[in-house]
Amino acid sequence: MARRASSSVNPAWFAIAAVVVVAVIAGLWAMKGRFADPFSKLEAFPVADYLQNANSLHLNEYKLEGVVGEQLRYSKSARLFTIEVNGEPVSVVIPAELRDVNVQKGQRLRIRVKVGDKGVLKAIELKKV
Repeated sequence: MARRASSSVNPAWFAIAAVVVVAVIAGLWAMKGRFADPFSKLEAFPVADYLQNANSLHLNEYKLEGVVGEQLRYSKSARLFTIEVNGEPVSVVIPAELRDVNVQKGQRLRIRVKVGDKGVLKAIELKKV
């Protein structure tokens, strides 16, 4: 009678596979914050500098996080809101392209803003926090 070949797997392969799986899971967990927050590479909005001299921030982009106050103006092309950042209200123009996000008073938002002409803040991207 012929002998059958042994089909058992070397236990070292199981140990190597377990180490690789743990390393992949740890790597994904460590990097989840970078993928989850598209604003992570932006500098925080300098409210004090803006209130002192908005023109010095012209054409720069920042991450602004605050609470929605009043809607000051509405038109088909944009809406103008006050956003309270660190206790200071600033006005932000939210263009019609961002209307898919329903902005309401009292909501906490994270906004990517660009400082435009004469210090006008224009939202480029926003999400609810």
